[in-house]
Amino acid sequence: MNNEKRDVATNRKAFHDYFVLDRYEAGIELAGTEVKSIRAGNINLKDSFCTIKNGEIFIRGMHISPYSHGNIFNKDPVRPRRLLMHRKEISKLNSRIMQDGVALIPLSVYFKGSLIKVELGLCKGKKLHDKRDSEAEKETKRDIERTMKEGRFKE
Repeated sequence: MNNEKRDVATNRKAFHDYFVLDRYEAGIELAGTEVKSIRAGNINLKDSFCTIKNGEIFIRGMHISPYSHGNIFNKDPVRPRRLLMHRKEISKLNSRIMQDGVALIPLSVYFKGSLIKVELGLCKGKKLHDKRDSEAEKETKRDIERTMKEGRFKE
């Protein structure tokens, strides 16, 4: 099986609003028309999050647009979808979420071979001053790269 990773969608808002403490990979349970829609790139992770109930993980708020040729087989675009992980991993994540006050946020959706995977992040919320600090840090990195590219500073 080809294990090449090909990104379909990333949740940029998650990186702006949260510190990512840990990352996990999970499979996702989808209908056929949803897979075709994801292959076409019609997916949005912007306001999505994960919940754990009865030992199962569900992703909520993920929008997969209806497939254009799907007619009666199309599902609700924002329905909760079950994620596939080992039971031990789920219980470990559940205990971390309950104790530490962190959230489980989908960071990206990608193809791994022919399978669709979701990258989950165990995230802690950023305060306003943290967001400002990270924005200033990005700005200085951009300025440094711009001056290096222009050739002002030769190494």
